[in-house]
This record gives sequence, structure tokens and C-alpha cells, in this order.
Amino acid sequence: MSLRSEQRLVSTSLPTHGQLTLMFAIVVVLIVVLGATAPLASHPTSGTEGFLSAYAGAVCVIEITTAILLLATFRVQRSIGLLFLSFGYLLSGALLPPWALTFPGIFDVVGSNENLQATAWIAAIRRIGFALAVLGFAVGNPERKAASPRRWMAWSLAAVTACLAASLWIALHKADGLPSLMADERVPAGGWDYVPPTTIALYVLGILLLLRRRHSALDIWMAVVLFSLLGEILLLSYWAEGVRLSVGWWSGRIIGLVAAAIILVVLLAETAGNYVRLAEAAALDLRSRRNRMTAMEALSASIAHEINQPLSSIVTNADAGLRWLKRENPDMAQAAAALSRIVEDGHRAGKVVSGIRTMFLKGVQERAAVDVRRVIDDAVSHCQSESVRPIDIRRVYPAEGIEVNCNALQILQVCINLIENAADGSNGAREADRCLTISVRRREPGEVEIAFADNGPGVPAALSDRVFEPFFSTKTDGMGMGLMFCRSVAEAHGGRLWLSSNQPRGAIFHLTLPAPNSATAVSGRQADD
Repeated sequence: MSLRSEQRLVSTSLPTHGQLTLMFAIVVVLIVVLGATAPLASHPTSGTEGFLSAYAGAVCVIEITTAILLLATFRVQRSIGLLFLSFGYLLSGALLPPWALTFPGIFDVVGSNENLQATAWIAAIRRIGFALAVLGFAVGNPERKAASPRRWMAWSLAAVTACLAASLWIALHKADGLPSLMADERVPAGGWDYVPPTTIALYVLGILLLLRRRHSALDIWMAVVLFSLLGEILLLSYWAEGVRLSVGWWSGRIIGLVAAAIILVVLLAETAGNYVRLAEAAALDLRSRRNRMTAMEALSASIAHEINQPLSSIVTNADAGLRWLKRENPDMAQAAAALSRIVEDGHRAGKVVSGIRTMFLKGVQERAAVDVRRVIDDAVSHCQSESVRPIDIRRVYPAEGIEVNCNALQILQVCINLIENAADGSNGAREADRCLTISVRRREPGEVEIAFADNGPGVPAALSDRVFEPFFSTKTDGMGMGLMFCRSVAEAHGGRLWLSSNQPRGAIFHLTLPAPNSATAVSGRQADD
């Protein structure tokens, strides 16, 4: 899965249970605040004019930032409805500075105090314009995509600029020719009576359309925003009786501030969540690459480790053949036998490489019912003829033959590795005392256990699991791949390989393999298929 597909967009994904709970909580808190504020809504306040500029600046920054994030989402999703929504937030945020600058008694701007209608007309245009933009988002087809996002964004910014310029020109220069919205600096005139009902109707219509569609989490969040703005207009225009700077008026402004911040918080949370998912996906991809590199290193090291045995045998037989040929009376029969052994070792080396490669690939492995005693005998013969560390090997077999379902060459390599490990581990003992006991028994129905018990110094309990890790070795000249290879072969056959302590000293490697037609053998073949 690509990193891009891991991203969640609030405009395309449905809300989670936690988001729905949060939405419900916001609505409940809003209703409680409205109920608590209603009795004191019309009470005037004094000395609160100074907070107006801070309020306007905060809402302006919030709404313009929200518009920018919505435009960024539009670049990704290309849904034209998002463009309408960003248009509304951008226009609403851009109208706040002139609204605050023209507010009576706040700033000494030329003509602002004389024109009581400018502030009210800017507020009316801002509210109705935002509601119309949300309606455009609600009625639009979410699946309609913009062919050229940059061109649409350029036209959108041009439209916002034109609407902003027209709104300010009307409010600042043509307000005297329009119906009066304010009787004085705090009390509205009769013309304002038409603004709240129009705004409320647009808010309610937008809520109904968004809840009916419910295309994404953004639809429901915008319904919550409109519900919050509905509470704000009720406080400002009805419960506060339209009186500016009253308790209800300021309560409505606080609700408006929260409503403006809702989508911004949602988009920031979405962005943070996407960054977290991208970081996790990148970390997972990095781990996957490291695992692949480790697997490649393990494969190459396994090949190098296992191929050393037939190569050493080839070199030994080649030296023997040369010695037979360099004698005064060359022994052609012995030289031919050495060359035959070289050919056999060469074929065995090729099969070793093929067997190791098979373990790292999916597919059918060549397995058959094999008498495990024969495999062990071949491994013992090989080790006794090649080993430079003599060790007494005792074999304990049951009277009847025991067959296992396996790839004979791979299990032969496992047995050779375990025998050579026992020989290396017994270096500390006298040559006469060096002993390895190989026993075979039926462990469970359908399972055969082969135990390799030596009398060397053993393996510390803390290292009993680490000895099977790649590149870990207790020997100074070890590659740390032999036991990893052995366990991989055992598990690929549906068996196991583990280590336990021998008494009174030494270590025991336990190898289990499935018997022919056992459930483990059948499931192993199905997994390969």
C-alpha cells in the first residue's frame, strides 16, 4: 500500500465514533451556554471595547488559515465544493479588519464614526456571504472534480478579491443610500430586522442539506459550525435584542470564535494524523527494506557457509588426486576415485545452493519419504572423512526404520552442521572423551525427533535462543549462519529445532520432522503450494 493511500481526508472519510461523540458534546455544550446566558443577554457592559480588536484579529487569522488549509485539501482532492467553502472562509476573514476598523468608538478612522451603517453592512454581508458559500458547498456534487486546480484557485482568489472590493465600496461609500441598519452606535434600526431571519434561514437550510448528504466528516462538522453560528445570531440579534457590547453580544462573539475555529482544529488534527501515518508508513518501509537487506545478507552468508563444506572436500580430493598422480608409479585408480568424489562434491554444492534458494522462495519443494537413519549415516560418514577434529559418534536407532517427509539434501546439510557444531563444541575435552550421541525416536504421532547430544562445555542458558540468530556465533571464527540455516530448514519442513542442556555437561540439539502423510507434512506442502 502506498503512502498516499494511507492518508485520511476529512472531506472524503466518514466520521469516526470519537468524532461523532465530540460533535454531540459541542452541540450539548452550546445549548447549555445559550440557556445559561439567556437571562443576562440584554445587560450592557462597559469598558469592553478594547477586546473587540483582539477578537477581530483572532477570528481573521483563524478563518484565513482555515481557507488556506481548505485550498490545500482542494489541491489534493480537486472537489469544487471545497473551493466554495474556502471562498466563504476567505471572504469572511478578509471582512473582519474593515469591520473592526469601522466599529464606532474603537479606532479614529476618517469617516468611520460618522458612518454608523458601515460596520453593520459589513457584518451583514459577511454573515450572508459565508452562509451562501456553505450552501454552495452543500448543494455541490462532491464527485465533481476540477480539471485544473491552479486555474480554479486563481479564479476563486480573483472572485474573493472582487467581492471584497465591492462589499467595502458599498459599505463605506454607498451605505447612506441603503436602508439604515443602526439607530446609534449600539442600538439597531428597523432595517436590521431583516438580516437575522435571512441568515437564520440560510443556516437552517445549510444544516438540513449537509445532514441529508453526510458524504464525509466535513459535512457533519460544517453542520456543527452552522449550528454554532445559529446560536451566535440568536444571542446577538434576539436575546441581546441587537444591543452591541452587551453580555449576550459578547457571549455570541465567543461562540462565533469557537465556531470559526472548529474546522481549523479538525484540519490541523487531520494534518497531524496524516503526518503520523506517513511517518509510520515510512518507518515500516524502512524496516521492510532493512529486512530485505538482512534476508539478502542471510541468503548470501548461508550460501557461503554451506558451500564451504563441499568446496573443502573438493580441495581435499583434488590434493589427494594430485598426490596419487605425482607418485613414481601413479595410481590411476585412486586418482580416478578422487576425481569422482570431486564430481560428486560439485553436484552436491549445486544442490546446496539450490536448496538454500528454495527456502527463501515460495513454491513446491522436492520432498519425499526418506529413512532418517540413512540420512544420518551419510552425514556421519561425511564428517568422519572430512573432519580434522575426531569425535566418537554413537548412533541410537530404534529397531524398525523411521521415515520422515523431507528434502533429503537439506536435512543432510542440517545433520552435518549439527555434527560439526558438536565436534567444535567438544574442543575443550580430551580426544578420548569427545563423544556425540545421535538418537532417533518417535516423539508424537506424525512427528520424529532426532537428538544430537554432545559432552562439550555446553551453551549458557542466556544464549540458548541467540545461537539461532543470523550472524551470531560463540566461535571466534564462526559466521553465525549454520544454526540459523538449520532452524530455517526445520521450520520450512514443518518441524522445529531447539537447544537444551545435557547432563552432566554438554548441549543437546533437538530436531523434529514430520512423518510421511502426517498433518504437519500435508499442511507444509499446502503452504508451499
